[in-house]
Amino acid sequence: MWHAPHVLTRRLTTSLAVGLAAVAALAGCRTSPNVAAYVGEEQVTVAELQSAVDERLADPAVAEAVGGAGSGFTRQVLTLLVREELYAEAARRNDVEVTDADVTAFVDAALAGRDEAELYAQAAAQGYSPEDVRESARQQLLRRELGVASGEDPGTDDAALRARYEEVRGSLEQVELGYFVVPDQLTADAVVAELAAAPASYPAVAARYPGEVNLPALQPTGTADVPPPLAEGVTAAAPNTGFSVTVPDLQGVVVAFVGQRVTPSFEEVRPQLESEAATGAEEAGATVVDGVRDDVGVTVNPRYGEFTDEDVVQEAQGGVVDLLDDGTGAAPATAPGTGG
Repeated sequence: MWHAPHVLTRRLTTSLAVGLAAVAALAGCRTSPNVAAYVGEEQVTVAELQSAVDERLADPAVAEAVGGAGSGFTRQVLTLLVREELYAEAARRNDVEVTDADVTAFVDAALAGRDEAELYAQAAAQGYSPEDVRESARQQLLRRELGVASGEDPGTDDAALRARYEEVRGSLEQVELGYFVVPDQLTADAVVAELAAAPASYPAVAARYPGEVNLPALQPTGTADVPPPLAEGVTAAAPNTGFSVTVPDLQGVVVAFVGQRVTPSFEEVRPQLESEAATGAEEAGATVVDGVRDDVGVTVNPRYGEFTDEDVVQEAQGGVVDLLDDGTGAAPATAPGTGG
């Protein structure tokens, strides 16, 4: 199956941490000893902040992770509260909503059957509560909704996805590819001829030459993923033909066999198209929240240190899904020329 080029690999705790020491500061002197931060007309009071800190520290895992109460953790929680107010304001202004059911469905889909307790334990080890995880998920979904509402993103509906498929289908071509190493050129020539005469015999022929560089069956491979030493030969090869090539520092001769060239169907690549579209929507949505932040302004009580206007919106790529690491799937055979 085709894989989208932009695969998210960063984790939730990184995403949550982005901007924890960075909240926009509004020019002027709107301060009160009882207010921790002003977000437009809204306030995060000192009492609310302290309550939020205490709630998180009530979890022994969180308390251990952050070393107990301290200014650094208080700033972290304050930034989370400010960010929540900004997203709420952006949602109100643009008439979009993400329900608790939407968040639960998103988390369940991201977990893909894995233990939810494991997710929250990983977050706690970085100083975040289950509520912080769910709020991060809510904000990721809000960025998507805001991006679509802004009109700056084509959206994720069926028509938009099919249009995107037509745009990229030419780059999605895959080739059925197999390769293995034989001892010498004489053997390589004989094997190439054998495969050309009986293409279906590839698995049986490949099984005679086991080794690290061996694909036991033809494998659909994107043209960009063909091992570099084989790229020229694969491009030139007709369907159901093979060729051989020597690779520096690799003992023996590589025999490659090219089956049919196929283009994945829309349904096969739909999950990747949806992921790509969601990322685009999130980026557009982050811009919307940036604009709200600039419009309403944020003032933080100086007792919590200096804050800047960077990153409070949170990166467009990120969220609860990034805490998940599927960790599944067998390691592929080492490709020629890539090392072991």
